[in-house]
Order: sequence, then C-alpha cells, then structure tokens
Amino acid sequence: MSKCLNLLLLLLLMFCLVYQSEILPAENPFISVSGKKRGNIRLRCEHEDDNIVHIELFTRSRVINVCETEECRGRVFKEGNCDVVIKNLFFSDAGKYTLRIYYNNDQTELKYRLHIHDEISVKTGEELKMSVLVSDADKVKTNSSGEWKEIWTRDHGVQSDRMNDDNDGNLIIKSFLDSDAGTYRVLDTEGEILITVTITAGENTDPHHSAPKLWSWVETFLFGFVTSVFFAYIVIIAVQFLLIFAGRI
Repeated sequence: MSKCLNLLLLLLLMFCLVYQSEILPAENPFISVSGKKRGNIRLRCEHEDDNIVHIELFTRSRVINVCETEECRGRVFKEGNCDVVIKNLFFSDAGKYTLRIYYNNDQTELKYRLHIHDEISVKTGEELKMSVLVSDADKVKTNSSGEWKEIWTRDHGVQSDRMNDDNDGNLIIKSFLDSDAGTYRVLDTEGEILITVTITAGENTDPHHSAPKLWSWVETFLFGFVTSVFFAYIVIIAVQFLLIFAGRI
C-alpha cells in the first residue's frame, strides 16, 4: 500500500512539473532595439572574441548584405568586432532580425526586434500617407478617439470609410481632421509593436481656411475707417457751429 502511494505521489509530482513547464512562458530571446525613422541604430553583439571570421544578418524572408566598413555604399555595415549599424531607417526595416556570428570553428546567434518610431505634423484637410503596412504588420491601432481601437487588420483591411490602403503599403487618411491626431501603432501577429507614429494637427495655410481671418481684418479696417470719418464729420460740424455762434456775438 505504501509503495503504491509513493508511486502515485511520484506520478503526481511529475505531472505537475510537466504541466508547469508547459504553461510558464518561455524567456523572450529577442533583444529590443528602437530607432527613429531616417535615423541610425546599432545591433550590438557584445562579443569580445577577435577571431570572428564572418557574420550574417537575416530576417525571415531575406539575407541582408552587411558591408565590412562604413565606407561601403549600403545602409548596413559592420562596426567593431561584430556590431551591425543600419543607417537611414525606413518603416520597412521594422521587424525581427537574426545575427549569426562565426568564430573559431563555431557559431552563435543573436536575435533582435527592431521598432521604428516617427512624429508627423499634418494640416487639416490634407491627405496623409503612412507607409506602415510592412510585411510583418498584422493590425494597426490608434488612440485618436481617446481609447485604443483597430483601424486596419491584415485579414479585413481598413475599418473606416475615411481611410484606404494601397499596394505600396500605405495607410491613407483621405482628408485629415484634428480628431485624427494621436498615436498610431503597427503590431505583428504576436501583438508586438513594430512601428509607432505620433501625429499632431498643424496650422492650415490653405487660402480657403485663411479667408475668414482676412475678412475679419477687412471688417476691422472698415469699422475703424467709418468711425474715424464719423468723428471727423462731428468735429467739423461742431467747429462750424462755434464759428456761426461767435459771429452772432
């Protein structure tokens, strides 16, 4: 009886260990890196071995050519032992990267998640194109209404009649309103943020929008002119009246 009980407890303990290992989340293997659009970022490898013979950088869909020096024509080059610099960032650079380092007849890999951010000022009534629908994009959310809501998904496209998308990866707001200002986030299938765009409403210099200001200035000028003429007329009448009164005396 005792042996059966011990065996049952052992099986129960093994079941708990296996169940716990399945429900606990795995450690995130990605190194988070963030950069501003048109800026530069560095993928640090933190490898001190001087016997590195080769490095490779790639995404899920392509191998990226890494120049050995900054003087290369490409945007991507190696710096130091194995750091990789990406210049002049585009939104399309956002996503996951793997850096494979070969050294001493061995190799190791580092994984990165690159986030791109930008700030835009848009005038009321203008069309706004955001090239944020990158290959890894699964959905776009905004807090322009005061709470986060989806405005585009990979499966269903845009979810507003004031927006559309195109084959070039642009999310387009046809006629920007002040209420469109806010933060826009592009997420991948895992809910990780690929791109963040902060949009503010700028002053509109359209002549149709500035017409009310011009008319207000004209009204002010005319009011001042008429008032001045009226007072001048009153002064002239008063002077004439005084002259007539003085002549009678």
